[in-house]
Amino acid sequence: MQITAQTVKELRERTGAGMMECKKALTENGGDIDAAAEWLRKQGLAKADKKASRVAAEGRITMAQDGGKAVLVEINSETDFVAKDDHFMAFCEAVARAALGSTAADAEHLKTVRLASGETVEEARAAVIAKVGENVQVRRMARIDSQHIVAAYVHGARIGVLVELKGGDEALARGIAMHVAAMNPPYNKASDVPAEFIAKEKEIELAKMSDKDKAKPTEILDKIISGKIAKIINENTLYGQPYVLNTDQTVEAALKVAGADVLGFQRLAVGEGIEKVVEDYAAEVMKQAGLA
Repeated sequence: MQITAQTVKELRERTGAGMMECKKALTENGGDIDAAAEWLRKQGLAKADKKASRVAAEGRITMAQDGGKAVLVEINSETDFVAKDDHFMAFCEAVARAALGSTAADAEHLKTVRLASGETVEEARAAVIAKVGENVQVRRMARIDSQHIVAAYVHGARIGVLVELKGGDEALARGIAMHVAAMNPPYNKASDVPAEFIAKEKEIELAKMSDKDKAKPTEILDKIISGKIAKIINENTLYGQPYVLNTDQTVEAALKVAGADVLGFQRLAVGEGIEKVVEDYAAEVMKQAGLA
């Protein structure tokens, strides 16, 4: 596989490692970016393999809620300009309200739901495209229908979170939703972390250790690795993270004080997983002029 400047740049963005280290990692792993990221971590050269989805598409996250029933809908546009267009925003609000009143569980089903105007979501989408002159997609939705406390929170129309809370109150549920929006924990509790994830992290931590540390007695080595894994689990779970509204305590501690338990959460961010083509107009003009 050919190693390009773009591949090196992407690996740097994912890992925070230096350019030369990234190039070497790709060379050592045949250009495989995932394997190269893991190799960097094992060498202790990566700050963090975020594996973050590349947020590129524009659009909005819109919510609708009625008590314990709440939905989030992601609708994409090509530009931020259209994402702020009145027609586009009205469409987003109408779709969210229709989603809340429907039984739709995903975006595909949502397309057939009728808006208050009588049009289906898909018919209204076509009309919006004609008005704004851009491609518009109803991409994803999330929903919770619960007898417990539900918080629906949207930050800047770009990140949306639903939280289902047993016990506590609405203020705590909203605080937890704000935390999830800010910190994006992959898992809820330590018990939700897959065994495969833990095994891989153990392998990486062991590979990063010096020969001197590896030579220590097994029980000491196990204790060192267990401590590192416990820290990683805390960093990757809602319950283990410092609570953004009170960083002196973890989310778990805040929940314990309130006698509450997070039963689940869902988070959507505009464009995650969609790679946007970045146009280099200067390079394009130079190429057409025969200067590059």
